[in-house]
Amino acid sequence: MQYRRFGKTNLHFSVFSLGTMRYLANAETAQKTIEKALFLGINHIETARGYGKSEEYLGAAIKAGLSVPRNQLYITTKIPPTPDADTMRQCIDESLQRLNIDYLDCLGIHGLNTPEHLEWVQAKNGCMQAVQEAVHDGRVKHVGFSTHASLDIILAAINTDFFEFINLHYYYFFQRNASAIQAATKKDMGVFIISPADKGGRLYTPPSSLKELCQPFTPLELNYRFLLSDNRITTLSVGAANPEELIAPLKVADHVGELTSAEILVFEELENQQNKVLNTDKCSQCYACLPCPENINIPEVLRLRNLAVAYDMNDYGKYRYGMFENAGHWFPGMKGNRCTECGDCLPKCPENLDIPALLADTHERLNGKAGRRLWG
Repeated sequence: MQYRRFGKTNLHFSVFSLGTMRYLANAETAQKTIEKALFLGINHIETARGYGKSEEYLGAAIKAGLSVPRNQLYITTKIPPTPDADTMRQCIDESLQRLNIDYLDCLGIHGLNTPEHLEWVQAKNGCMQAVQEAVHDGRVKHVGFSTHASLDIILAAINTDFFEFINLHYYYFFQRNASAIQAATKKDMGVFIISPADKGGRLYTPPSSLKELCQPFTPLELNYRFLLSDNRITTLSVGAANPEELIAPLKVADHVGELTSAEILVFEELENQQNKVLNTDKCSQCYACLPCPENINIPEVLRLRNLAVAYDMNDYGKYRYGMFENAGHWFPGMKGNRCTECGDCLPKCPENLDIPALLADTHERLNGKAGRRLWG
């Protein structure tokens, strides 16, 4: 296991962190998963108030006694933004009680996703007042935020200078937030990549065509290497539901150097495949088409189409497409069939894409069972 400095927190995290949204079967499984992670060199565990009984299970494991001393284990929990300080004070107290600890190494504002959330953070008597009190009295050591927001909100949150780290969506198959990593690095913020296996493409169950394109590597291995080769990124979450699910990801925990020529060759082949198959229907993700009068998240809809057409990533596409209209501010936007063919987007597109037709095609390909967040 390799370790990296988590920005201005000056904590040194393992390059993989244990994310705890999925170890929810029972307290016994949770404790075994935690102990296996510690044995494999993970020193950072991330949970959240909203992850079911995750805080309680981690707290029970801590109370029972772990193989690593508390001062060698870094614990992050996340609490949603609140419009007032009193609610945040109560939330912090409850999380500390559930976790059976007297301080948090890191507290993340969970889901800083909307302009309203940003207003709450910046308000004089908003949630940050309570957070700063907790920092002052030692119950919280470092403060950051997680986000599913649009890039402009992410950059605005970084520029508040309230935060020492960011939890961010960024993967090989979703590079929209590259400038957020750059901005966070300029502020010396730690960068934690959320869910690279799942949100990054459901790469633990890749389609056969994608597996063939990635040979001699696996798609998941390549995504991890894409991220770990970037030394601006501190750590990646691995959301193991049981101890066995830690094994495969951590095989690359020591491979953090620059991309090899063989890896670069595969990434070039992936790009060539997308260009060849999509041809003039490829959406380059410039976001010039927004805003849409019907609130369709056109770039994200067409990104899912890009992946489905180029790499047969249909299961992933259906999984994410099903979140539209069902996950609130965590995954905003309407589905492609909401298009009225008003034509507002057409002159904005530098590639002259027939966006209404592509939205309709995406809906036909990917519409299926409605999705929801695990703890929505």
